[in-house]
Amino acid sequence: MTDFSARRTVMVDTQVRPSDVTKFPIIEAMLTVPRELYVGAGQHEAAYIGENLKIAAGRVILEPRSFAKLLEAVDVQPDEAVLDLGCGFGYSTAVVARLAEAVVAVEADPAMAQDAQGRLSAQGVDNAAVISGSLADGAAKHGPYDVILIQGAVEMVPDALLAQLKQGGRIGAVFMEGRLGVARVGHMGPQGVTWRYAFNASAPVLQGFTKTAAFAL
Repeated sequence: MTDFSARRTVMVDTQVRPSDVTKFPIIEAMLTVPRELYVGAGQHEAAYIGENLKIAAGRVILEPRSFAKLLEAVDVQPDEAVLDLGCGFGYSTAVVARLAEAVVAVEADPAMAQDAQGRLSAQGVDNAAVISGSLADGAAKHGPYDVILIQGAVEMVPDALLAQLKQGGRIGAVFMEGRLGVARVGHMGPQGVTWRYAFNASAPVLQGFTKTAAFAL
């Protein structure tokens, strides 16, 4: 029988800590949340690999390193509300729920959203709710949010989503530019969002976050 607890420790010791992730609440959450319970059928043995784990067409669970570094960069506080976009089967939401006061997760696939809510409830995660809808639309009626996290890559972030961020809030996302990707953190100020480079990463671009090609004669 696989010792997943030991695998979690190895994941943190070899993928998370060496990547300059130092905040104890993040390390504690990733040591605690059973990642193997939030993956697709037959993927339990692959749950702790150090790369993006495909869970559907164009959808992944971000590799532990990228996810942990994104959490480090946005610095979720215990009294904050977080919007988690593209939660898949709920792993990211389960981790963030240990850091935040409340989490609203959005999943585009209705069946996956229902599945994620069931898995979170089964694990006693009672400060998170999963709703089904367009990731690019977010969940304005439950906002605004202190932090927005996007579990996948973007080419651009819609203004309607940025409008759901509180003043002083942060948004973390991986931006793909061709084959190269960088994670950036946006800080909401009086003049709008200012983006800053965080680290290199890559992931599939999510539906609704692609740039429209400029029209030219």
